[in-house]
Amino acid sequence: MKRSPDLLRLADAVLLPGFTGTTVPDWVRRRLAGGLAGVVLFSRNVDTPAQLAALTSALRADSPEILIGIDEEAGEVTRLEARTGSSRPGNYALGVVDDVELTERVARDIGRDLRAAGVNIDFAPAVDVNSNPDNPVIGLRSFGADPLLVARHTAAWIRGLQSTGVAACAKHFPGHGDTSVDSHHGVPRVTASRKDLAEVELEPFRVAIDEGVGSIMTGHLLVAAYDEDLPATLSPRVLTGLLREELGFDGLIVTDGIEMAAVSGRYGLGGASAMAVAAGADAVCVGGENADEATHEHIRDAVADAVTEGRLPEERLADAAARVRALTAWQAQAPPVDDRRDEIGLVAARRAVRVTRRGAGVLPLAAAPHVVELSPETNLAIDRNMPWGAGEPLGKLLPGTTVARLRQGDVHNGVAGTVLGQAADRPLVIVVRDAHRHPWQTDLLERLLAARPDGVVVEMGLPGRTDLGAVHIATHGAARVCGQAAAEVLAGLA
Repeated sequence: MKRSPDLLRLADAVLLPGFTGTTVPDWVRRRLAGGLAGVVLFSRNVDTPAQLAALTSALRADSPEILIGIDEEAGEVTRLEARTGSSRPGNYALGVVDDVELTERVARDIGRDLRAAGVNIDFAPAVDVNSNPDNPVIGLRSFGADPLLVARHTAAWIRGLQSTGVAACAKHFPGHGDTSVDSHHGVPRVTASRKDLAEVELEPFRVAIDEGVGSIMTGHLLVAAYDEDLPATLSPRVLTGLLREELGFDGLIVTDGIEMAAVSGRYGLGGASAMAVAAGADAVCVGGENADEATHEHIRDAVADAVTEGRLPEERLADAAARVRALTAWQAQAPPVDDRRDEIGLVAARRAVRVTRRGAGVLPLAAAPHVVELSPETNLAIDRNMPWGAGEPLGKLLPGTTVARLRQGDVHNGVAGTVLGQAADRPLVIVVRDAHRHPWQTDLLERLLAARPDGVVVEMGLPGRTDLGAVHIATHGAARVCGQAAAEVLAGLA
């Protein structure tokens, strides 16, 4: 099939691929010269702040109007600080504190770092209402289960970030919170009525639009009340009918990673990309798993072919490209911002800690403890090697602290005895993460506490039972600063 150079350039103008490495590959330079809209950066592209600034400067030298995006939610989903763990807590901790000025300051602090790094769109915040506590992909990424709370912190987050000249991106439209399937692997189905969706899932998006959010990211969700057949990312009824026409959003619509199984599994990378643009999306994100030139060219050609075959009106493709350019023009006009760090992250993490005491004289710890951390598998949005936990920061405060980390595969019949032996005559601290979602954690936790009722439990995921342990400490996040805040409580410094 013959594809004109102009059509290929127009198709390139709606694509945001990822790439590997900490410098710009030759193929990305060639594509930028051919009209590529921009790129998506991942933690694999980030080493140091100086390196990242040099990378984005090199990208911008090839294409001054490039859109450079990144997932910097803070908390559990960080790309800037994936190697060290985030210096700011995530949304759930901010929702627990429920101080919108604090949320705005944290988001502004993130924006300063992104602006200094040369990033002009942040694929955050997640504004999903986490109404299903068993949700495998949202959880701590949400501000909470109350739509009004989520809405007011959504507005504050957008104000803070966009005050620095970095565009925010409210996600995952029309709301991923009431699901039990991870869209990286399958198709989540939302069965709520239109009335319930309007009162819960859509409320934060309405507020985001009123706040002037620069972009909205689609969720790969089957929302039966609007479309029984197509996931939201591929549905004209959801993207054009609901988001554009009913809610009145006029900014950039960005897809979640198009290689996720919920959309690519049935339609392929190219097919899903073309369908998304036809449905109303303006920019297609790809490259989390397929970060090579061949994949990019396949998607570009598929989008161009959809135009020549009549499945995608060329006017719709041109409109999408214009919306991409409009967002980069907005950022280019943003005034300078000071690059001072607020150091608000640790303040926020400390304020999010909640302590439940069932035993007297346990805190502060009288000696260096043995800490056992129960580490579950995380979803693909979270860098799996990112540091987390309370043991390492506690060791800095109480020298002599020992730490053991166990995964599900490490748990066997004798593991409780091993842990108890390591903690003999010492305080025992058990760190869990979303224990309510992982029976192996709950089972081991209960066995350990049966033998050591003086044990301290630190929950770094969504809080479940708080009646376990002589003391229960809920951090409402697993970011590095959340572990530091918990360690301060344990050592008696809080």
